[in-house]
Amino acid sequence: MQHSKQPSDDSRDKELMLLLRREKSESAMRELILRNQNTVYAFAYRMLGNAADAEDITQRTFIRVWKAAPSYEPDAQFTTWLFTIAKNLIFNEGRRRKRKHSFSIEEYEEVAPGLLLDTGSEASPQESLLRNELSEQVDRALAELPEKARMAVQLRRFQELSYEEIAHILETSVSATKSLLFRARQQLKEALKHYLS
Repeated sequence: MQHSKQPSDDSRDKELMLLLRREKSESAMRELILRNQNTVYAFAYRMLGNAADAEDITQRTFIRVWKAAPSYEPDAQFTTWLFTIAKNLIFNEGRRRKRKHSFSIEEYEEVAPGLLLDTGSEASPQESLLRNELSEQVDRALAELPEKARMAVQLRRFQELSYEEIAHILETSVSATKSLLFRARQQLKEALKHYLS
């Protein structure tokens, strides 16, 4: 799981962006990419479920960062600004390709903690069958979430962003973001209630 950046990390990113804005510094851009590409890639991959698409979104995100540098203002956290760019590209890609997303075991644990069987021990054929069936159901339930709700879940769970940061990225209010996440969790619980009882 990706961990949130420390405030000092964000300060460095802001410094690099200001240097990029003032001087179009290629070295500042390279450092920004090195510092943030894995986080952007992981976010895009979780949303799109395809490595090639995630790589493309990551590259396009940093191309937009380069082009938007002259207008960059360090008002919000750098990662909030960065994820807003990535979000817009992901939404466009998702709409264009209408891909279904496949989810990882870690994401299943977010939906229903403790529901999955211990993967460290040898699973019986019955346990393996149950795990496969559950995986398919969770995939379906998560894929059926509206795109904005699925993105909010991703930003909260895997990027560990605050409600305020998610609201900024999704261009909505904090209360709307909390409601969106609440409804998403309720929808997932309803879709998986057979497995949760």
